[in-house]
Amino acid sequence: MQIPILRGCIDRRILINFRVDPQVLARRLPAPFRPQQVGGCGIAGICLIRLKQVRPRHLPAWLGISSENAAHRIAVEWDRAGQPQHGVFVPRRDTSSRLNTLVGGRLFPGVHHHAAFQVQEQNGRYHIAIDSDDRETRLQIEGRAASDLAQDSVFKSLEAASSFFEGGSLGYSTSRRPGQFDGLELRSFNWRVEPLAVERVESSYFDNREFFPAGSVEFDSALLMHGVEHEWRGRGCLCQ
Repeated sequence: MQIPILRGCIDRRILINFRVDPQVLARRLPAPFRPQQVGGCGIAGICLIRLKQVRPRHLPAWLGISSENAAHRIAVEWDRAGQPQHGVFVPRRDTSSRLNTLVGGRLFPGVHHHAAFQVQEQNGRYHIAIDSDDRETRLQIEGRAASDLAQDSVFKSLEAASSFFEGGSLGYSTSRRPGQFDGLELRSFNWRVEPLAVERVESSYFDNREFFPAGSVEFDSALLMHGVEHEWRGRGCLCQ
């Protein structure tokens, strides 16, 4: 899938992270992916991202579009030409933009599902609720900006968490073609994260005991980003 390089601004990005039993997580992954582990744990989560001024990079910013988006992500490894690769597998994308649902998986990598987003942000506090039109995604999070990462996080420091997630810039999403996954790379020009203290998180995906039996998944940590200039670059397809 050949797409133009898109440029924009990540107005706000929240990464909600869970540590997951790698064997359980492996059952949620299609070939050729396998869980990437940190401290013996698989890492999965949800990216809640508000994009602004997204447009082909040769166009002025005022022609760009804005949207709220959510991506369920699993940190993965796979092999290419005998060498291990790292990135994320995205089993589900939701968006507030009807345009994204129209072009996703056709003109832009990854199938996108339409959802209603309720967002409240004030004085460093965040409340986000998502309900998809097809009832597959239901999510609520409440949190506040913090100075320290969660003490029981598998990541030993904020720097370690930042480096891990910055390294997961290449994502592969489910496509409209069985057995093929659309590749998309995020290039951030001013990467910087800060901790988010989560007071409440509910997820129809990670709370699903058919997917994740009791005790196999735990909340780990959350990260917050603001004002990140970036580009999206298509990276072709990966096949099973």
